[in-house]
Amino acid sequence: MTRPLGIGLYGCNGHQIFRQAVSDARARLLGFAGFRRAQLPDFLQDRPSLREYSSLEAMLEDPEIILVSLCSPRRDQQAWDAIRCLEAGKHVYAEKPCALSENDLDAILESAARRGLRFHEMAGTAFEQPYREMGRLVRLGTLGTLVQVFVQKSYPWFDHRPADEGVDGGLLRQAGIHAVRFIEHLTGLRSIEVVAMETRTGLEAVPGACRRAGQMMVRLSNGALACAIVNYLHPHRPFGSWGNEHVRIFGTAGFVESVDAGRRTRLVLQERDAGPLEPSEPALDWFRCYLDELTGEGGFPISLEEELHPTRIVIRAKNACR
Repeated sequence: MTRPLGIGLYGCNGHQIFRQAVSDARARLLGFAGFRRAQLPDFLQDRPSLREYSSLEAMLEDPEIILVSLCSPRRDQQAWDAIRCLEAGKHVYAEKPCALSENDLDAILESAARRGLRFHEMAGTAFEQPYREMGRLVRLGTLGTLVQVFVQKSYPWFDHRPADEGVDGGLLRQAGIHAVRFIEHLTGLRSIEVVAMETRTGLEAVPGACRRAGQMMVRLSNGALACAIVNYLHPHRPFGSWGNEHVRIFGTAGFVESVDAGRRTRLVLQERDAGPLEPSEPALDWFRCYLDELTGEGGFPISLEEELHPTRIVIRAKNACR
């Protein structure tokens, strides 16, 4: 076996890959920056050998670091952080949204291509189960011609949600991206037009720019339509899940749905209820796909362009709101 890839973690503003970085023999977690040692999860607290870098720049000077996982303290600076990593010769795995403008997204991709490095977003939403099974049914043509898609993505409200959208990207970009991934990655269709609205209703007493709800209307490349609603209105304790996702895909031969964060699924073909889905494949671990790519053992089920297109769409949706 080749030497494990040295991993550095920067920031914990999002879904940092703490467990993934130590669960695969091809990766070796070397250190972290942008947060305190006390913020490491419990299972890493007994690793005093982990290097605590004083800054991202200090981490990038370590020749053993091959890949940097970015959950930058501010999402509006993450594109620049990614470019700094790439220009220092490091591969990059970035929390969503990886950029808040298409110019910044293109700058990341240009840097990665010029330096011959791999850049990916933490983009495995639609390849978890039962969603991967829904996508498989679509690819098989089980639903006939796709006509309409409905997606809901809800998170709870809590008083410490950033008032400044530059911190996490804002509702449409940091939550809505999941919805657009469901739309595009499950159907295999590209969004070619998007209109969007947001509201601060319910947050009148809360300062800042944070929105409470938003929605997007999308036209897909085959002429089908999609609707996505996103909000901070999920009463998570009764459901037992932090997020609540609904996905319904309608075709000329039937529809398939997953509701309440994947707890209930259903396939209906013409007038026949085919019952709940039974996934035929395991969920895909997106970081493991990344390691497969870096080690030449495989790769991703979709192209990088397809992976990042939902990011472009939510950026355009946010711009449309303005």
